[in-house]
Amino acid sequence: MGVFDLIIIGGGAAGFFGALQAAERKPGLKILILEKTSKLLSKVRISGGGRCNVTHHCFEPTELSHHYPRGQKVLKALFRRYQAGDVVKWFEEKGVQLKAEADGRMFPVTDNSATIIDCFLREARRHQIKIELNAEVTDIKTTRDGFSLLCGKDTFTGKHVLIATGGHPNSSAYSFFKTTGHATLPLIPSLFTLNDSRKQFKDLMGVAVSNGTVRIAGTKFFQEGPILITHWGLSGPAVIKLSAWAAEYFYQHKYEATVLIGWIPETREEVVRQFLTEYKSTNGKRKIYSYPLCDLPQRLWTRLCELAEIDTEKIWGELANKNLNKLLELLIRCPFTIKGKTTFKEEFVTCGGVDLQEINLDTMESKKVKNLFFAGEVLNLDGETGGFNFQAAWTTAYVAAQEISSRTTG
Repeated sequence: MGVFDLIIIGGGAAGFFGALQAAERKPGLKILILEKTSKLLSKVRISGGGRCNVTHHCFEPTELSHHYPRGQKVLKALFRRYQAGDVVKWFEEKGVQLKAEADGRMFPVTDNSATIIDCFLREARRHQIKIELNAEVTDIKTTRDGFSLLCGKDTFTGKHVLIATGGHPNSSAYSFFKTTGHATLPLIPSLFTLNDSRKQFKDLMGVAVSNGTVRIAGTKFFQEGPILITHWGLSGPAVIKLSAWAAEYFYQHKYEATVLIGWIPETREEVVRQFLTEYKSTNGKRKIYSYPLCDLPQRLWTRLCELAEIDTEKIWGELANKNLNKLLELLIRCPFTIKGKTTFKEEFVTCGGVDLQEINLDTMESKKVKNLFFAGEVLNLDGETGGFNFQAAWTTAYVAAQEISSRTTG
C-alpha cells in the first residue's frame, strides 16, 4: 500500500474530521483511518439519544471556552481559529443543516445521527480516504519515512500520524503509544449522575424542576439549571455539569458526598425567608399542601411539606416558625447523601489523558516526536454535556489537519 501521507488512529469524531480537513486542504493526500473495532463513529451514533448533538450554539470563543473544566485556556485560543460557527458552516456546505434548541444544543434538522455519519462517509469516499476496520494499533515506531504502525499481522507506514482514539476508562487503551514517550494523566469519569443512598425521593422519579441549584456541601462546586429526580438519585443538566467540574473531587472522595439541592432559583436565605413570611401573611386561610410555592411540582411540594413535618390540614396562617424554618432549609439546601455514580446515558467522557503540556498547542503536534499529532478526547480536555466535547474534537482535529496538510506535497 506504500507510504501514507497521514495515518489516523481512531475512526471517531476527531479522527474523521481530521482526515476530511486534511483532504480538503490538500487534495490528493494519501490518508488512512485505522479503527480497532468493527464500527465507525460509534459515539456520534449514540450522542444526543441518537440525534447527534453536533455542537453548541455559542459562537464567541471566550464564552464557548467557559464550558470546559479542563483545557479551557487552550481551547479559548483554538476557538479563535475554529469554533462552533465554523462547524455549522462546514456542515451546511456539505448539505447538512443544523438547528439550535432552546438550551443551545445543536442537532441536524433530521434529528438523526445517521445524517452526520452518512455525511462523513460520503466525504471520505469522495476524497478516497482508505479505512481499515478491526485494525488495532499495538505499537508505533519512528522510521526514515516517518512512522511504522504495527496492526496485527499488518504494518502501515505513514509520514504523519494523528492519534484520535477518544476517551477510555482504562489506561491500557493508550499503551500502544507508550514508545513515543507520552504517558497519560489519570483517567477519571466525567458526566455522570448521582446515586442517593437514602432514596427518600425515589418514588418521585421523573419529577423535575426547570431552574434549581446543586452544590457539594463544604466546597465551592455549584451549578444551576434543570434538575431531575430519578429512581437512583439525581440527574438533569445541572447535576451533569456539576459532575464535570467536580470530576476529580468526586473521584478523590470515592463518589461520596453531601449534595445540597435548591429546588428554586433563589438561594439567599434572607430573601426566601421574607418571601415565605409574606406568603404566610397574604395566604393565611389557604391549605399549605394545596398551594405549591414557585410553581413547584405538586408531588415534590407535598414531599417537602412532609419532611418539614407540616400537618396535611394546616393552613398558612397556622404555620409555626420551626416548620417554616425547616421548609426554607429544604427549599434551598435539601440534603442528599450521595454514594456512587451512574454513567449518563451512554456518553462516557473522561477527565485525563495526554498532558497538554506535552503538546504544541498551536499545531496539536507532540513536543516529543516530530510529525506525531493528537486530537480530541485522548487529550486532557473535556467539556460539559451539550455538544461541547464534539466541538473540542472538531477544533483540535482542524488545527492538527491544518498543520499536517501544510507540511505535505500531495
